[in-house]
Amino acid sequence: MAEAGQAESEQDIENKIEETRQRFKSEYVEESQDKYDSRDLEKLQKDDALVESYLTWRHFVVEDTLKMIDESLQWRKEFNLNDLVESSIPRWMFESGAVYLHGYDKEGNKLFWFRVKLHVKDAKTILDKKRYVAFWLERYAKREPGMPLTVVFDMSESGLSNIDMDFVKYIINCFKVYYPKFLSKMIMYEMPWIMNAAWKIVKTWLGPDAISKLKFVTKSDIQTYVDPEHLPPHMGGTDQFKYSYPPLPDDDFQSPICENGPIVSEDESDIKDIESESKDTLESSFNSEQSIKPKKVNFIEDGQKSDDLDRGEPGRLRGARKPTTTFKGTLLHISPAEELSFGAKESDKKCLIILNNVTKNHVAFKVRTTAPEKYRVKPSNSSCEPGASVDIVVSLHGGFQASPQDRFLVMAAEMESATGATIPELSQFWKEVSRAKIMEHRLRCHVLESPKSILSNSFDSPSVTPTNDQQDLQTTLMRVMVTNSRLEQKLEMCLWMQKVLLVLLSFLLALSFTTAYSLWTS
Repeated sequence: MAEAGQAESEQDIENKIEETRQRFKSEYVEESQDKYDSRDLEKLQKDDALVESYLTWRHFVVEDTLKMIDESLQWRKEFNLNDLVESSIPRWMFESGAVYLHGYDKEGNKLFWFRVKLHVKDAKTILDKKRYVAFWLERYAKREPGMPLTVVFDMSESGLSNIDMDFVKYIINCFKVYYPKFLSKMIMYEMPWIMNAAWKIVKTWLGPDAISKLKFVTKSDIQTYVDPEHLPPHMGGTDQFKYSYPPLPDDDFQSPICENGPIVSEDESDIKDIESESKDTLESSFNSEQSIKPKKVNFIEDGQKSDDLDRGEPGRLRGARKPTTTFKGTLLHISPAEELSFGAKESDKKCLIILNNVTKNHVAFKVRTTAPEKYRVKPSNSSCEPGASVDIVVSLHGGFQASPQDRFLVMAAEMESATGATIPELSQFWKEVSRAKIMEHRLRCHVLESPKSILSNSFDSPSVTPTNDQQDLQTTLMRVMVTNSRLEQKLEMCLWMQKVLLVLLSFLLALSFTTAYSLWTS
């Protein structure tokens, strides 16, 4: 029954998505198509996840969702987001370091930093500042689709002169309307008490969903949400990152460890990877029955391929987690689409990346990671024949554990030469290829938990980050306990005063009786 209910729910979502598309086309697009960028309309028709994100943010009320999509797409055209590039933003804005993406929170969400003290209200530059924020959001949306952001407002050393209510309202609208489901949480660090009145106004702009994502923290408790290695020293962290421009800050992707050990340089990685891997990997990838078939991307075929891999592939693929989703790029189809899943068990320490060449030429590829000391990647640098596929095994080694902050970068570029898999050719190719011709796709890590670890974490581990509801409950409980303690102290004081008064009253009564008796006898 549970499965049937779940299937019905999924069917309802599909129906809502289709209804939203049809109604938006008939009620909004046909009336005034010039209001929107045709590329956004095309994406709306093809991307189910995008439509579902709008529906989810509006609690699946189609009428409200249509208004949200209308406002969002009009904004995208107004800011020309599909053509917004680095060179279209004034250079001084990048150099200021007031806004940038860097680091991750404990859940693996990217941190979007706003250094409030560097912002000065200026009507002449407000439009450029809005475009600047839009540039960063759009850049992230393309690089890590579907992955939310954690916004950090660093208010240390800031004051009322740094607060621009119009700009703040725009940032809120970015997550409330323009980029639905993008906000993981909004961390307000060291907010001066003088800004309390301003933030009471801000809260009126937020819906109940967004208000629950606000976290007011200080230096003593920000590590509830972000580990020290991703916090600057003034927040009690150990991250020595200092913003500078150019270039734009990015994850530190490096060549992973190959089968022969750590890689010293880029050229050595080309040579070592290919020498150690070309014989078994390229032969198995290029000559196997699987790889000579053009890839048709659908989940049924992925499942069939998984069975075939278990039966017929070499030992290095056995035990590797098989992908079930596919990202369709211009040069390669990459499976999985978004994340590699690792766990603590031996059977969960190996994952498979499948690359399918959808071009008519050889495609050179590289795989890089932000944690090169943790992972072995084989092959990490090679090429793929036209219409063929390559299986890449990513495995944890030693005593390392995967982390939600770990990322992988797949780089690919089309080769004009028909013979491009030799060591010197690949090395020279990557030196000469234009950056504009390189396709990039990022994969994040998902950490699996066994039932045993989940139970132990729930009941025993003090280091587990509590949920929002748990935190609220703990806070309320602490307040009740403190209040109760104060009441007990007051009650004890009252009882003591009562005893003192009784003694005094007894003494006065005794004195009055003694005086009265003395007067009567005299």
